[in-house]
Amino acid sequence: MINMNNIYLITDIPGYSPQISRLLSMMNYARFTTLESTKNLTVDQLDFLLDSESNSIGALLLHFAAVEYAYQLETFEKRELNEEEMSIWGAALNLGEEGREKIKGNDLTYYVDKLNEIRNRTYELFKTVDDDWLYKEEEFWYKKQANHYFMWFHVFEDEINHRGQIRMIKKRLKV
Repeated sequence: MINMNNIYLITDIPGYSPQISRLLSMMNYARFTTLESTKNLTVDQLDFLLDSESNSIGALLLHFAAVEYAYQLETFEKRELNEEEMSIWGAALNLGEEGREKIKGNDLTYYVDKLNEIRNRTYELFKTVDDDWLYKEEEFWYKKQANHYFMWFHVFEDEINHRGQIRMIKKRLKV
């Protein structure tokens, strides 16, 4: 779905309404730069911890997929993760100690496959809605209103934020 000829364009994408196309354009660029920043990392590099309180690059990559999956459920299915889904995604959503314990030993392909699996589901889900859907409001953080546009902006804003951590970790790799 990432069209490298249009990677620097916020533009229409065939099969999607105009605003959803622009949202996906931004999400695609964020993902492209994430994948570029993690290219060729080894398992040891993906598992590296700066200290006892930090997250690994691998955990952050899985966090991106988990956050996107959680927002798929919240915005399209109007529900939170169930117990089974939390057993799969909980460590990646929560990070911290749980993430350090459970997310390790995977190669880059594992994380990229998870990211692609979830993003492909996002592409399919976005085909089912139009621009009006982006502006639907509901109660969100701190009992304040948010629309789907903001929620999906947050999905890639969170990725961009944590990608900064990934770049910092890469500069300090000791493996």
